[in-house]
Amino acid sequence: MVTRESQLVELVDEEGAATGSCSVAEAHTAPGRLHRAFSVLLLDDLDRLMLQQRAAVKSRFALRWANACCSHPAPGQSVFDAAAQRMREEIGVDEVTLYQAGVHLYRAEDPRTERIEHEYDHVLVGRVPADPPLRLDSTEVAEVRWVRPDRLRADLAANPDSYAPWLKGVLTVATEGSDQLS
Repeated sequence: MVTRESQLVELVDEEGAATGSCSVAEAHTAPGRLHRAFSVLLLDDLDRLMLQQRAAVKSRFALRWANACCSHPAPGQSVFDAAAQRMREEIGVDEVTLYQAGVHLYRAEDPRTERIEHEYDHVLVGRVPADPPLRLDSTEVAEVRWVRPDRLRADLAANPDSYAPWLKGVLTVATEGSDQLS
């Protein structure tokens, strides 16, 4: 069985052009290697965003709140195909039309594990009905909650260490790319 940490990610330059590949573990080991990723924001019919609390076993930013789903496409895999697969696997959500709001380039070090996130992050946004049925993978997700974007922005400012470091940038890209998150 191939572990998540041994799966390959696509290395990229700062413009997003592919430059090679390496394992997830290698990409996240200091000093960190820039690689392709995606972050999915799901907005429900009540204009609430789904947040997931990352599982305690995660090697990067465990138990912090993040967007609905995030991961890495395999080299050559489209971010939309990878996102659809990971939404099914992590949260049990299927058949959501996603669009790309933009890209968030960031680098962050987890102070607990010293693992590095250095990602060319495709920000994907989709709509779901209010309170969709979920099937959470406990190795990925501790719990979920729904929050209005304005309340999330306020809490991100007041309690930044409760959130994954990419969430603020992802929310900014999505807001700029969508009138639904204003």
